[in-house]
Amino acid sequence: TAGYKADRDVVIKVLNEALATEIVCVLRYKRHHFMAKGIHAQSVAAEFAQHAVDEQEHADLIAERIVQLGGAPDFSPEGLATRSHAEYVEGKDLAEMIQEDLIAERIAIESYGEIIRYIANDDPTTRVMLEGILAKEEEHAEDLSSLLKAKDHQK
Repeated sequence: TAGYKADRDVVIKVLNEALATEIVCVLRYKRHHFMAKGIHAQSVAAEFAQHAVDEQEHADLIAERIVQLGGAPDFSPEGLATRSHAEYVEGKDLAEMIQEDLIAERIAIESYGEIIRYIANDDPTTRVMLEGILAKEEEHAEDLSSLLKAKDHQK
């Protein structure tokens, strides 16, 4: 609309980076879900699977918003890892998988916080969407942190 105050091209670029980040997170969580092994793996694998579903929902919301802004969501696998803020790390064991996912969630939290501050009141629709995603990412980080603490207490 004429009242849109944000730099649409910058917002679309930043949202495409967030989209890439979410896609990489989906892929990492899916791998961790299927590769989880060990005595406590079943419950952790279930957590990984749920996080993958949540990250896919985030990707869909972001892609939809990019289209609403007149852009094109970039789902190309070419350069996906480069566009993503988080890395795809496979992890050797359950503890390492949880740790890598926690690192990625913290990166996402930081990234979304920066984007929200950048957008501020110039694009309230995008800001509110990202605030909802940020809340879920914070919940994921808490889940993973709790899993790591539980694993440390079992040693």
